[in-house]
Amino acid sequence: MRQSVLVILLLLNFIALLSADDEAAQCLVCHQETTPGLYLQWYESPHAMSEITCIDCHGADPSDPDAFLHEDSYIATLVTPGDCGVCHEQEAEEVGNSYHATAGMILESADAYLANVAGGHQAMVTGCESCHGARVEIDPDSPNKLAATSWPNSGIGRINPDGTKGSCNACHMRHGFSKAQARQPEACSKCHLGPDHPQKEVYEESKHGNTYYTNVDKMNLDSYSWVVGEDYYIAPTCATCHMTATSDQPTTHDVGQRLKWTLRPPISKFKDDHETKRENMADVCQTCHAGTFVDGHFHQFDAFVELYNIKFARPATDLMKIVRENKLLEREAAFGNEIEWIYWELWHHEGRRARHGVAMAGPDYAWWHGLYDVAHNFYFELLPAARELHHPEVDKFIDNLLSSDPMHQWLGQNTKDLKQAIKTGSIRDIYNPLYEADK
Repeated sequence: MRQSVLVILLLLNFIALLSADDEAAQCLVCHQETTPGLYLQWYESPHAMSEITCIDCHGADPSDPDAFLHEDSYIATLVTPGDCGVCHEQEAEEVGNSYHATAGMILESADAYLANVAGGHQAMVTGCESCHGARVEIDPDSPNKLAATSWPNSGIGRINPDGTKGSCNACHMRHGFSKAQARQPEACSKCHLGPDHPQKEVYEESKHGNTYYTNVDKMNLDSYSWVVGEDYYIAPTCATCHMTATSDQPTTHDVGQRLKWTLRPPISKFKDDHETKRENMADVCQTCHAGTFVDGHFHQFDAFVELYNIKFARPATDLMKIVRENKLLEREAAFGNEIEWIYWELWHHEGRRARHGVAMAGPDYAWWHGLYDVAHNFYFELLPAARELHHPEVDKFIDNLLSSDPMHQWLGQNTKDLKQAIKTGSIRDIYNPLYEADK
């Protein structure tokens, strides 16, 4: 019955649109025939219900760099946050202030070096830029004015011809722009997965993911209001923790507003105003968890990140600094030497897996896919590769690390004594509480 009423309302709305605006009607009638899938996505969308048509989003000024004349109307293929912001002003502003919006700029920096050189430029175009976003170039000879080298692209940090950064349809897939779809973890999993940032896999492993996937029909995903603890309570999704509303906190499209740590670089760092951001995240957690539970999780999380920083990330980074300052690498080109790949994967792959695993309560990624790999490759890949350089300053650094740092002295002790130290608890004094000692 409800579906029949919706169909009738949509039909009446469509008739009203046809009669009210000749330009809008022309778009709809044509696209119903030429791109029926696109048309039907729009037809069932909130935009259609609100009488927002093709021309409202795609209409362009003739002076716009990507504007072209199409069936007597100036339009642009690309719909940018600037266009969406006409109606969704706050959301567009928050996206523009977020780290997501800067993702495309990374590829215009030296950070894109590896993909361009080791893989090849087209690998970056179809790989990196598909998630990070590309600078969309204008091709005056193209029918839609967009260069094939940079379009299609829906990367989260796309750099648009109108000067805006970002792509709303990276999360709100065109042309339905469904809230329900954007609220589900699959909306994020195009980019947040894989060997260096497996948030998708960690979420699926966690109890949060388990509860979501086994109770998705109870998530009330289609609700206009979606406040955790009020409109749903079964499980959180990515959007729950990082974006959507609580009873005390509004929805935000700036995904960094609830993150204390930056876990992206070799050595984890606090974000600006990190205490407030931690409180923002704790507010989400406390909808379903007691305060002591939440405090305990963040205690363990912070201690784990500090452990990674102190025991592995800083020594590895300091070691590589010595190697580079003494110009010990055989080849001058970055990533032209095995030790550089070992160090890169130590923090960029294994170290990130470990940190994201503990952040999102995925134990297998915190240890077996994470710190286990970090430890193995630190001791038996990175340090041996550095030894092979046969330089006194490098050897001195490693000798001091292994003999003077209590975190690494276990290599020189026998197993029986180490197990006894674990049994008595004395070995824990070396490691806890790391996060206090490092402040």
